Amino acid sequence: MPTDKIKIVVLDGYTLNPGDLNWGELETLGTCEVYERSSPKEVIERAQGAKIVLTNKAPLSRESIAKLDALEYIGVTATGFNIVNVEAASEKNIAVTNVPDYGSASVAQMTFAHILNLTQRVAHHGTAVDNQRWNECPDFCFWDYPLIELEGRTLGIIGYGSIGKQVGRIARSFGMKLLVYSPSLEGRGELEEGISTASINKILEESDFVSLHCPLTAKNEKFINAEALAMMKTTAFLINTSRGPLIEEGALAKALKTGQIAGAGLDVLSIEPATNDNPLIGIPNCIITPHIAWATQAARTRLMNTVVANVKAFLKGTPQNVVNLVH
Repeated sequence: MPTDKIKIVVLDGYTLNPGDLNWGELETLGTCEVYERSSPKEVIERAQGAKIVLTNKAPLSRESIAKLDALEYIGVTATGFNIVNVEAASEKNIAVTNVPDYGSASVAQMTFAHILNLTQRVAHHGTAVDNQRWNECPDFCFWDYPLIELEGRTLGIIGYGSIGKQVGRIARSFGMKLLVYSPSLEGRGELEEGISTASINKILEESDFVSLHCPLTAKNEKFINAEALAMMKTTAFLINTSRGPLIEEGALAKALKTGQIAGAGLDVLSIEPATNDNPLIGIPNCIITPHIAWATQAARTRLMNTVVANVKAFLKGTPQNVVNLVH
């Protein structure tokens, strides 16, 4: 089929490209329709007749896939692909692809932005200066929270893949010790000086910072619950730049309010965008950012390049980054 006849639909392109990137290369591959956002009710109508559909958060359910007769390819413009019913796609021999490992450096950077903000309270003290607190201070300096040095502290990393390893490298440059967990590393002991494998329980019990970098599965949903939080030191901090549903948010809110742990830095929540009744919003020792760890321009450029490369590979008959079974 000539590429100028291929219909390509981008269901929710705004977060990938709010205007600082370019859809031009994708547009050379077919007739493109790019929507900034699509609600679940709009998916079927907008994707009708498309051979190729790209989505980030617009869901492609079994019902939607069943009604899209022309559909042959679903490209997820992210690493996680739970937004697509891959079983239904496989049944119709529709390839589903994702974009692995485009944002490791950016996510690791955000992980430490949270760690450093919790240990130095940069945002808080900057705001205090703007509010003329320093002007009125009788001393040459002031601080409202304990200031914590990272050297010699222990960082526990749950999920030691590409992002976890990048976080570990940064931590080691600060002089931190690492306890790491990955199913593939169980029983390995010390990997190298300053980096040891450990069980999740040991990480929770011994770490000064616990950082989550694992994919969301049915088995680990809400595994950071009241029982897990009770294992942590009262001086410890929890960091999550991975997936919101890994944490039982009500239990974390209680742990933060009662001083069971010292604080949390979160870039993800269980429901996004955040809801008005989320129990974590407004807690002083819980710093939340709006799921932006992945969103540096450098990371989004790599993401866009791989999205286009995935489509090209599919059109050539040599698909790459396929996450489901097709024949």
